[in-house]
Amino acid sequence: MTDLKEKIVTEIKKIYDPEIPVNIYELGLIYKIDVKDAKKVTIEMTLTSPNCPVAESLPKMVKDNILKLAGVDDVDLKLVWNPPWTKDKMSEAAKLELNL
Repeated sequence: MTDLKEKIVTEIKKIYDPEIPVNIYELGLIYKIDVKDAKKVTIEMTLTSPNCPVAESLPKMVKDNILKLAGVDDVDLKLVWNPPWTKDKMSEAAKLELNL
């Protein structure tokens, strides 16, 4: 993993789902992080449900936090629904945190 990608992951891990006490990276909501040469980052993420109460604010928070990083000029954030999120996408740490 590149240094910039590691910084992006660290920044994403600071963001928590308001209904679940686990960060969105460990929840498995981030499907793809792609860093282009021209300091452009593409993120594909999903939410736990299409009716998620933070459907507007959570993606914006992810984008804004990544844009603050040195070396990032642009963030193309795509909210995707396929494949749908399931508890299987959670990391082992997240499952332990939630007693799953």
